[in-house]
Amino acid sequence: MKLYSSLGPNPRLARMFLVEKNIEVERIHLDIITGENRSDEYAQKNVMQTTPTLELDDGTLLTESTVICEYLEEYKPDPVLIGSTALERAETRRWARRIDQEIAIPMTMGFRGGAGRPMFEPRMNVVSTEAAAELSAMSDKHWNWLDGQLGKKDYICHDRLTLADLVAFCFIKFGGTVGWSLPAGTDNLARFTAMMEERPSAEIWRGEE
Repeated sequence: MKLYSSLGPNPRLARMFLVEKNIEVERIHLDIITGENRSDEYAQKNVMQTTPTLELDDGTLLTESTVICEYLEEYKPDPVLIGSTALERAETRRWARRIDQEIAIPMTMGFRGGAGRPMFEPRMNVVSTEAAAELSAMSDKHWNWLDGQLGKKDYICHDRLTLADLVAFCFIKFGGTVGWSLPAGTDNLARFTAMMEERPSAEIWRGEE
């Protein structure tokens, strides 16, 4: 298998998932700053020209980070990162979706229309600077909400690492790369982040790619 990846939270989510699953793949890094992902060649693999893309040995192409993680969970069920029963899988997916919809999407849209505007505006549609500030504030509000849901637990759902934890951690780390930090009053998430930093898969965030 080959993983086409780059900077950013979504490709690093797929990479962390691979490490946690102990699956080795060939990795091809695309420089999104210079627009390598915008080439006609890559568009043949991923029509949206986003990363990551997982190319299977038979040439099948999978895109979207959570879809790739779902595939890898079935490809190598152990260790369990989504769920071993229908109910466990539903619970993990519910929390991963909540984090993605309520936190990650407004966070990234706010960044693209705000601090990241010089890079993103020439490449894609971005919201106004006013809307960007509102989206960032909305995301921060939901980080505080998630902090309360986490409470004194180690993990967001179940009593072990799941995809939901990896999604949350990757967007916290992404924020740190663009000058953002967890909002005040999120001590539980700060503890969670410190715990996640100890995992070998977190090493991905300490590399230049």
